Order: sequence, then C-alpha cells, then structure tokens
Amino acid sequence: MAQQQETVLTFRGLTRRFGGVIALNKFDMELTNGQILGLIGPNGSGKTTSFNVLTGIYEANGGSIEFLGQDITSWPAQKVYEAGVARTFQRSRLCLELSIFDNIMIGNHKRLNQGLLFNIFQRKALKEQIQENHEEARKLLKIFDPALAEKMFDPVGSLRMIDRRRIEICRALISHPRLLLLDEPSAGMTHEETRELMDDILEVREMIDGLSIILVEHEMGMIERVTDKCIVLNFGQKICEGAYRDVASDKLVQEAYLGGE
Repeated sequence: MAQQQETVLTFRGLTRRFGGVIALNKFDMELTNGQILGLIGPNGSGKTTSFNVLTGIYEANGGSIEFLGQDITSWPAQKVYEAGVARTFQRSRLCLELSIFDNIMIGNHKRLNQGLLFNIFQRKALKEQIQENHEEARKLLKIFDPALAEKMFDPVGSLRMIDRRRIEICRALISHPRLLLLDEPSAGMTHEETRELMDDILEVREMIDGLSIILVEHEMGMIERVTDKCIVLNFGQKICEGAYRDVASDKLVQEAYLGGE
C-alpha cells in the first residue's frame, strides 16, 4: 500500500472580492509534501490573487487556508513568512545596486540576529553569523549555477535575466521554507533560458527535501515538464484539475485558455 503523503496546504472555498468583482470564487486546492503544482489560466483568472491571499497581502472574504495543520487564513504577511511560506513575484523585486549576497540576505531576516546590542558588542558572533550565511548562500547558488557562487559581491544589476531570477529564488529559499511560490518565473526570458530554469526548478526539488512548490506560469512547456499536477482557473473559479496531459485535452480548458479548434 502506498504511503499517504503529508498535506502541506489546503484551500477550502477561498474567496476574494474587489468591490463587485469576484477574483477568487470558492477556490478549493490541496498540495502535498514535495509536490510541484502548476496554477494556470488566462490573465485576470485569480492566480496571483491566490498567492496574495495566501501570503497575507490580501484578506480572504470567505473560506479558509490551512498550512501544515494550522489555519492561517487571517495571518499577516510576516507571520505567514515565518511559518514557512516564501515567494517570488511577477516583476523583479531585486535591489539592483546591491550585491548578490545582500539581495539573498534580504530574504533571511527571520533567521538573522538583528539586535542593536548584538551587532555592536558581539562582533565575533556577528562575524560567524555572516560567514555561516555566506556559505549557505553559496550552496544555494551552486544548485543553479556554480559560477554565480563566485560572484557573491557583484551587483545584481550586472547579471542577465535568468541569473536575476535565480537570485530571487535563492532569496526565497534562504529562509528554509516548506512552500515556495513562483509567480511567472520565466517572464522576460528566452526559450533557452526558460529551459535552463526548468532544470533549476527540478534540481531544487531534488536537493531540498520536503519542499513543495506552486508555479504560476504561462509557458506551457515548463508546466508540462516540471509539474506533478495542474489546476486551471478562469474568472476566479477552478475549471479543471489533474495531470497536465489530461488538463490540456479538456475541452473547457481549451476554450477558456489553451485555444481549441
């Protein structure tokens, strides 16, 4: 008998309205340990809104969110992050003038001692903390591209787009999340860069035990290759769920999103 997978995340009837517009309409979803779930649909279908409600940026108007057995529906963004949810955004949120290391450390403030007295009077411990985090950041970068690990103090603004995306993902991973949310990571990339990023995502899942991923993406080649299952949203409602092959052949999905004859 196959061992039952731990449920990491559950949406039950999740609803979000903006005035008279229903952005999410009683959305149900379940994610298990180590799973990569693709969340797809037309622009405005509620994909990023679901991320924003999950991470505490928007409040839910109905339904519930359970993460690792806890109801986090009304939690603020900082508490959700501290519980083990990290994300990237559609548009790059990097500080281009800062170094790779500095940008990654922005995502690690829950694990850093930032106390004034610590930083002034415990210089040896502070140095050790910086060295430990430097080494951890290097290890993460090596998963994506060993050459990046040798450029830790180069400004991010000097990097190509795929490397900036890699830095954003490392910034999310440095906090040791159980759930990683990737919002259109291939945006602005070439086909070759997108292929490289697919390899990166699969490598991350292989290297980091227990990490679950939700991927919002319009590049269907990426969805097909890296996801274990897909959910399709349209006008805030779930219209289909299953393996990519089954979802892609669904008539309703073809009419709403993928295009059909």
